[in-house]
Amino acid sequence: MSQPQAENRARPPVLVSLTAYGADLARRDGQAALARIAAAAGADGVEFRGELQRGHQDEVTEQREVAAQHGLSVVWSSPEGLWSETGSLDAAALDRAFTTALALGASRIKMSLGGYREGTALDALLPWLRHDGIELVVENDQTASAGTVPPLRDFFARTRALDATIPMTFDMGNWHWTGEDPLDAAQVFAAGVGYVHCKGVQRTPAKWIAVPLEQSAAPWRSVLRRLPADVARAIEFPLQGDDLIQVTRQYVELLRSVEIPA
Repeated sequence: MSQPQAENRARPPVLVSLTAYGADLARRDGQAALARIAAAAGADGVEFRGELQRGHQDEVTEQREVAAQHGLSVVWSSPEGLWSETGSLDAAALDRAFTTALALGASRIKMSLGGYREGTALDALLPWLRHDGIELVVENDQTASAGTVPPLRDFFARTRALDATIPMTFDMGNWHWTGEDPLDAAQVFAAGVGYVHCKGVQRTPAKWIAVPLEQSAAPWRSVLRRLPADVARAIEFPLQGDDLIQVTRQYVELLRSVEIPA
């Protein structure tokens, strides 16, 4: 008897963006220690965050060794944008990102557009897209210049016109910070999404905040169902509790189990 179609589809890889454990813990224990927690919880990979690095001499080496020991895929998240505030391609930021990614053994670099301006020539970016073994992905962040539909749609359309492929990191929560509807954004960008940041959101009197998925005021399952079913999903919401391995395992299993219609 054939199995149901949903059971035949491979489940997507689930990663942990290590910011999920909080900046205080990351800076106290180091991201290598947090990667061990994610591995023990059954995660397929981790996203090391540039803003959480402590600057220790052997930090990157230790992170690479931990990931290799546990068979974790690695994403390097650069806190810098592709374009500077003046609207020029930030080659120095790209060089720093690729240098660190190589040292980590990362297969993917995540950056935002930064100060990108619609209509900007993209030729200077092309050499960075031909790097063997490292894929550059672009995320919608929480700014108007790099986290709203118009500049992102312009950027991805212009890369396609150059026969270049840059997958999108679709952060389902960040759209709320820029006043966009994530369901509408998913409709616009779904075909080009290669990586998903999963987070729940709530509105406080002062601002939006990230929360665990089940506490979200937004329809996170509906957003996921509009995105490709086979791309990696990363936990990027607070993971807190006395047993971080168990808490992490709960959400890893949840994100693996969300069924998306074929």
